[in-house]
Amino acid sequence: MMRALRLTFLGLLAIILIALALANRDIVTLRLLPAGAGDFLGLSWSVQVPLFLVILGGVLLGLLIGFVWEWIREAKLRRTAKQATRKASKLQSEVQTLRHEKHGPKDDVLALLDQPSR
Repeated sequence: MMRALRLTFLGLLAIILIALALANRDIVTLRLLPAGAGDFLGLSWSVQVPLFLVILGGVLLGLLIGFVWEWIREAKLRRTAKQATRKASKLQSEVQTLRHEKHGPKDDVLALLDQPSR
């Protein structure tokens, strides 16, 4: 059921993206700087691309910026979780050690094996 839903969603997304590309095939010029500033600084770099590439590139750039921003924002949470996991592991091993020292093994055979040799 979920696989069919996912494939349906991806199919609809593909149709929408193809329609967007077909509707926006006009060539546009992208410039690094505004015309006056580019001429003044000697950086008049420009490229001509279809409009749909500009649109999709902007969406992808926005997604990338958002992912990086969230990854940086969550760094403190990841560090705290890692410290808590280490602490829990240490406490778990300490509890196991204390149980073994206080109660000893629960099995008679293990108790015989754990006795010091004479």
